Amino acid sequence: MNRIVEIRTYTLKPGSTELFHRIMQEQSLPMLRAAGTDVVAARPSMHAPDSYLLIRAYQSLAQRGRSQDDFYTSPAWLQGPREAVMACIEHYTTAVIEADDALIGSLRQAPVPA
Repeated sequence: MNRIVEIRTYTLKPGSTELFHRIMQEQSLPMLRAAGTDVVAARPSMHAPDSYLLIRAYQSLAQRGRSQDDFYTSPAWLQGPREAVMACIEHYTTAVIEADDALIGSLRQAPVPA
C-alpha cells in the first residue's frame, strides 16, 4: 500500500546549518517521533551549505493534516524549539508525493542515537 511522503527543503540563513541540525536532532525530531510522526530523514542537503532536508511519511493526506495541525499547535512545540528553529529558516518548500515502502525504505536515514 502506498503512503504519503512529504519532502521539505529548507533554505537556512547563512551559517545556521550546524545550529539548525543540532536543534532538529536534539529537540524537534524526538518531539515529532513522540507525536507518532514517521521521520524518514532529516539532514543537511549535499548540494548547498545552507540547505536542509526533512522527509516524513504518513498513511494518508488526512492523517498528514491532522498530525501537523496537532504538532504545530502543541504547547511543546510553541514553547519549545519553535522560535530557535524559525530563526534559522530563510524559507522552505514542501512537496507531497505517494510512495511505496521500498522507496520510503531507500530514503530512510538511520536514527541518530540519543
